Amino acid sequence: MTTDWLPDRGIRRAVLALGAAGVSMIATGAVLEARWLLGIGVWAVITAMTVELVYRP
Repeated sequence: MTTDWLPDRGIRRAVLALGAAGVSMIATGAVLEARWLLGIGVWAVITAMTVELVYRP
């Protein structure tokens, strides 16, 4: 079993939190037909993917 480096865990938590927040905003925006909420959700998911790509160990 390998141990994770603590900053890597923090980045992983941040990516998961951003992704989950983005997906929930997209779902809520789709239900409420609020395009601004959809836009924010999409940008949150894009940010999560970018952070994942940049800080991949």
